[in-house]
Amino acid sequence: MYTILFTIAAYLIGSISFAVVASRLFGLADPRTYGSKNPGATNVLRSGSKKAAIATLAGDCAKGWLAVWLAIRFGERFGVEDGGVALVAIAVFLGHLWPVFFRFVGGKGVATALGVLLGLNVWLGLATLVTWLVVAYAFRYSSLAALVAAVFAPFYYGLLFGADEKLVAVIAMSLLLLYRHSSNIGNLMAGKESKIGSKSKGAAAAKPAVKKK
Repeated sequence: MYTILFTIAAYLIGSISFAVVASRLFGLADPRTYGSKNPGATNVLRSGSKKAAIATLAGDCAKGWLAVWLAIRFGERFGVEDGGVALVAIAVFLGHLWPVFFRFVGGKGVATALGVLLGLNVWLGLATLVTWLVVAYAFRYSSLAALVAAVFAPFYYGLLFGADEKLVAVIAMSLLLLYRHSSNIGNLMAGKESKIGSKSKGAAAAKPAVKKK
């Protein structure tokens, strides 16, 4: 019973789209209307607002970490074991991909997946983050960095902890990340993928124009 409650709560936490929230707070256009139309930090960065992008990245990462941390910290006293923690990890990630608060139109899950990994184990999260940073710095493609990090994350987990229920959750997240980046894979192969920091048309601040007298 409590495992179900923790899982539902995790999904609801994951359903908070910080890309949309941050864009509204900073007076920017809805990230679902320009660029890749993905409500994530990389697309928000295309608006030209680094602050909004950082807020999005921090929020999406934090919600993944928070859901898993709550399950690990308080779940045991309610009978939530490793299998329940694995369900929570998947639930918060699914909430980001298909958020109930935003008509099930969510992001691709990179920052939230990082938060989940950090919640499971700090070293696991850091190893995956370093992988992302190295690839992103070398090639300037956020999507390529995410794909490589997604492939390595289960390997890192298995190396650190072996095979268990939480490894299944990590593998499931990695597969979903690859699936959500299918269009990016096509763009990378065709040489059409946008690089990190490139601006997009239609990403201007969503404020009414002031008529000149």
